[in-house]
Amino acid sequence: MSHTPHELAEEFPDHVAQMSALKQSDAHFAKLFDSYHEINRTVHRAETNVAPMDSLAETDLRKQRAALKDEIWAYLQN
Repeated sequence: MSHTPHELAEEFPDHVAQMSALKQSDAHFAKLFDSYHEINRTVHRAETNVAPMDSLAETDLRKQRAALKDEIWAYLQN
């Protein structure tokens, strides 16, 4: 199991400027971006035992994070 945070700038390094622009110009993208980071921080805190949670809840959050990442990636492809 990786204990590395999955920051969007690291996940999509070629799209950092595009993400920054979309955060400013598209309210839906900004909400996706913020939701991703909130869930990502929670997962990372659970993985590092800073804020442990049961494995089912952690798995559910990972699935939510993956779905948001997929939706963000789809946005970046347009």
